[in-house]
Amino acid sequence: MTLSVLSVASEAVPLVKTGGLADVAGALPAALAPHDVRMTTLLPGYPAVMKALGRKAKTVHQWESLLGEKARLLAGRLGDHALLVLDAPALFDREGSPYGAASGRDWDDNWRRFAAFGRAAADIAGGTVSKLRFDLLHAHDWQAAMAPAYLRFAPPAGGRSVPSVMTIHNMAFQGHYDAGIFPLLGLPAHAWSIDGVEAYGGVGYLKAGMEAAQAITTVSPTYAEEIRSPDFGMGLQGVVAAKGDRVSGILNGIDIAEWNPETDLHLASSYSARTLPRRTANRRALEGEFGLEPGEGPLFIVISRLTWQKGMDLLLDAIDPLVAAGGRLALLGSGDATLQQGFVAAATRHPGRIGVRIGYDEALSHRMQGGGDAILIPSRFEPCGLTQLYGLAYGCVPVVARTGGLADTVIDANAAAIGLGTATGVQMHGGDADALRSAINRTIALYRQPDLWRQIQRTGMKCDFSWARSGKAYADLYTRLVAEAG
Repeated sequence: MTLSVLSVASEAVPLVKTGGLADVAGALPAALAPHDVRMTTLLPGYPAVMKALGRKAKTVHQWESLLGEKARLLAGRLGDHALLVLDAPALFDREGSPYGAASGRDWDDNWRRFAAFGRAAADIAGGTVSKLRFDLLHAHDWQAAMAPAYLRFAPPAGGRSVPSVMTIHNMAFQGHYDAGIFPLLGLPAHAWSIDGVEAYGGVGYLKAGMEAAQAITTVSPTYAEEIRSPDFGMGLQGVVAAKGDRVSGILNGIDIAEWNPETDLHLASSYSARTLPRRTANRRALEGEFGLEPGEGPLFIVISRLTWQKGMDLLLDAIDPLVAAGGRLALLGSGDATLQQGFVAAATRHPGRIGVRIGYDEALSHRMQGGGDAILIPSRFEPCGLTQLYGLAYGCVPVVARTGGLADTVIDANAAAIGLGTATGVQMHGGDADALRSAINRTIALYRQPDLWRQIQRTGMKCDFSWARSGKAYADLYTRLVAEAG
């Protein structure tokens, strides 16, 4: 039997992206198709989404008042798969990011925008749109988390009861708002409870979705365990503990057609694990692009949001020792203004050794993976991470913190792993600058052993991080929940 699943996400490639959530939401429909799951993706009608949808989109439903605003549901395509778009101009037709203005400040009405998004998703999954029928709803992160809550506490009149899955891509972002918004959400009074939407005296969107869903997933097995602790649970570890074995981790995959060094048109030179010397042309091109001098030491790269979570303050403290040890650095990212200024200052302090680009450029990120020797990811916590997976695929050796999905996907080059030929990168233990400096020095020492370095590169490139295994895991979970629901 083919299952029909409504995937509810605030972003999805190639239409709109601010982070890894978009990659996952964009990849899931194709990953699930071989497992008899037909997935339809629901997105907000941001300007970029509406432009991509075009004039051929068909209106399949309308709301006269969706949390006080007029809205309509449009049907289109996301590649080869079904797409639904919530066209509510008063909520989503605005410039800036999906969540805030160009200045970086969040929209004051995000609570209304994403409550309306969740309300619409619950209506659709529950059968309000006569020609659309779904067996399960899959909500991603806090922006979609009110969908399971509405299904539980305020299902559409005369609708169907369907199970839901809540996926946490990052527990740090919870959508917590003042209690004063509760009367405006259209929920019954009993939804204001410890096992409902109430969270620490306010309304917690992610918490509400976690309480209401029949299953909670995270994007790596280690992160699923980490969020049971106060250090990683961000105040919601009690909810995780109460859910018990209903919480699991399913590792993210990558698009191996998009991220393939043998066919990547962004690269100066294509290559494979068998033709690693061809990477040299990409390295030289990357050095030129960042104004770096050729050197005998490794060229480290960073492709990251410049935030405390990503450990970028630790990297700032380690830059001078990195250069002193013979390394160079090419960095692409944006985020905290102080960190941005710090990296620009480091590039000025070390001309020809440090190159910095503030912002994000998808094509450049491909060129960096294809030309860099090692990618630094010193995150304090990392639910899954995708850049280390791209690094493995491109022979750009990951140097990572031992946390979350980084711990699940990178095998440390310790003596035992080297002896067995299973090492794929370098793990750092402890979230401080000393640990990062030690990991950088270990990486430089490994790089100075060319045969060993090529072995580590080739081992990483042979890993399978496609969506095949993860797609089946999601399909199995959906099948079990639908069967339980009867």
